[in-house]
Amino acid sequence: MPITLQSTVGGFSPGFMAKLPALEAAMIAQVLEPSSFLISKDRATPATVPLIGPFFYDYTVFIDDEHFTVTEPNDMRFLEFLLGRITAPEQIAPAASWKLPGVLGRFARWMSQPI
Repeated sequence: MPITLQSTVGGFSPGFMAKLPALEAAMIAQVLEPSSFLISKDRATPATVPLIGPFFYDYTVFIDDEHFTVTEPNDMRFLEFLLGRITAPEQIAPAASWKLPGVLGRFARWMSQPI
């Protein structure tokens, strides 16, 4: 089953809809079930000028019992964000001995010392 989409602002762009099968294929490759995802698109801010429309949209992704919201200017930017999160490798935390170089590093170490 495909990802479920809903919108309160007129639907998703044709470009987004054309790339949706690629997103679903990436989900399946990462052992995610597309049918457990619901993506909702809403206006991020109230309409200030009626003829212009919204500048940003809130995209809420529901996965089973959890959800998160991302604010992006258009559907394609949201798609890039979501695809990047799905295909990103596990991030490795920096080692405890990692230090920032130069003045910034000295300042960070100074600020982290107890008072």
